[in-house]
Amino acid sequence: MTFLRRTALSAATALLGVCALLPPAIAHADPAPACRTAPAPVQDPEQGRLSDPRTAAFPQRAALDAFVRRLPAALCGARNAAGAERLLDTWGEALWQAAVDRAQGRRPGGDLAAGDDRPLYWARLAMTAALDRWQPPFPVDRPALRTRLEDASRGLTSNEFRRTPGVRRIFVSGFDPFGLDTELRRGNPSGSAALQLNGRRVTLADGTVAEIRAVVLPVRYADFDAGIVERAYGPRLAPGPRAADMITSISQGYPGLFTLEAWAGRSRSADPYPDNTRALSGGTYEHPVTAPGMGPGAEFLRTSLPTDAMTAVQSPYPVRLNTAVTEIPAGQEAPVARQDGPTPGSRAVAGGGGGYLSNEVAYRSNRLRLELRPELPGGHLHTPVLTGLPADPDQLTGADFEREESAITAQVLEVLRHSV
Repeated sequence: MTFLRRTALSAATALLGVCALLPPAIAHADPAPACRTAPAPVQDPEQGRLSDPRTAAFPQRAALDAFVRRLPAALCGARNAAGAERLLDTWGEALWQAAVDRAQGRRPGGDLAAGDDRPLYWARLAMTAALDRWQPPFPVDRPALRTRLEDASRGLTSNEFRRTPGVRRIFVSGFDPFGLDTELRRGNPSGSAALQLNGRRVTLADGTVAEIRAVVLPVRYADFDAGIVERAYGPRLAPGPRAADMITSISQGYPGLFTLEAWAGRSRSADPYPDNTRALSGGTYEHPVTAPGMGPGAEFLRTSLPTDAMTAVQSPYPVRLNTAVTEIPAGQEAPVARQDGPTPGSRAVAGGGGGYLSNEVAYRSNRLRLELRPELPGGHLHTPVLTGLPADPDQLTGADFEREESAITAQVLEVLRHSV
């Protein structure tokens, strides 16, 4: 982090009393005379859900809504493109740290459970909408600015391991909520786990100490095409004193159990199930496709995690090693489901976790691991599906929902403690 960004983060602590944003002179400044916003919302399918008033309630009930309210005026204070870049880096990192602090009990505020991942998602999305509406009086690379805000608010920047001798380093990724057209209130326990574990030091099953760092990834094909997985995992796999000793991607999977996926497949095949922007992958089980930007690698990659030790954790949910795949066998054209892994020369259709982005993050991260640090353990963990939402759609949370999310996150940590 540069000196300017450290200064901005420090100066704003008093401003909001909860988290660093910008120096008070900027945060309270009136919009610049030339600053304008678009008269109508940008028609982004994901941002379109912001028209539902419940989406604003999530950051409000977690005391994260100041980020949303004050960003437009802060953007109007930017005097050039470089200033806008620094501003979005600072605000994104501040939002991420505020969500982490809240999840870990260091930042009280609001009546939603501390570990709830949804306020971060909806606050970030509202901030990207504000950025899209901003009409600066100078030229900017708008997609690049949005990427900066996204990366910073997802933990990809300013989130390095500490250089502490004797402390192991575990790097994990979770995901945003998804399936929101069906149920807007959905959360994702993998995202909750990422927030609750980021930066923590834990004692592993063998008595050694490990530091965990985490990021939360979007459920959007376009971001994967643009290399967000490689941006997230690459710095943690590059050799050096702050490199990870183990990696695993985490996502929401099956009802009632955890699964460690033995195999990740190279292909997308999830259509007609869309991503959060309602985009499709272009691949089906009958006609799988390889994602754009995918580096060279085998059709299937096998986990190198210590699965025997990790599947010894059986409470409160069972943990299973899933060896199933779907493939098109060599010389054939139709997909075949197998319970015992792929056969030689086959084309990948789906890994154990299917042909969606959870399978793809496992493939991309472990393909990169094999390229940069093949000796490291790596793989993918699916959590149980988070249920328990109240029947009343206006109730954003409930005791069953919060209890289940807490239990899943606690078991994620216990499974990781046995990754030695």
